[in-house]
Amino acid sequence: MKTFASHTFSIEGCRAELDAFDHLLRSKTELSEREDILPLFRKNRQLASFISSYVPDIANPDRLATEYDIFGDFACDLAVGDSTSKSFLLIEFEDAKPNSLFVSAGAKATPEWSPRLEHGLSQVLDWFWKLGDMEKSDDYENRFGARHVSFHGLVIVGRDQPLQPREKIRLKWRQDHTVVHSKKVFGSHVRSAVP
Repeated sequence: MKTFASHTFSIEGCRAELDAFDHLLRSKTELSEREDILPLFRKNRQLASFISSYVPDIANPDRLATEYDIFGDFACDLAVGDSTSKSFLLIEFEDAKPNSLFVSAGAKATPEWSPRLEHGLSQVLDWFWKLGDMEKSDDYENRFGARHVSFHGLVIVGRDQPLQPREKIRLKWRQDHTVVHSKKVFGSHVRSAVP
């Protein structure tokens, strides 16, 4: 689905699809973006639309797309929208491995942000740039139903893994303070298992 399709969210369907997610998380310690994560969310549309619960403005996730085309220049892995509030969440998945969030930097005591995380964030920046550039076009209005639309970005990278207290604080601070062009960019990592 490189364009938006209509979607009706079902909490019952989502609960069932959470079992598939739980199974995947329990079956592997490392997850590949292309081989594990993207196929799971392509197949499980209720679970995919549930990710939009990060955004309070998306009360009814009734638009859904995978590998959503952003005006021919970029594509996001998953896009979820609410056609009433004109709010959309653009999602970039990265892998879920022990070094997906932080990497050791030689003899430095403080680990550096991983290239996977930085790559995901850079993609979101490019999406927002392109959307801002196209905002006054007819094509933009045809795609999103208005010329003034609320966009949010989410990078999902890494797994719930032991982090030093300082790195937990760094990660939380970055999640709370990353705003690009007045748009919130969320960050998340995959939990070890569904509670």
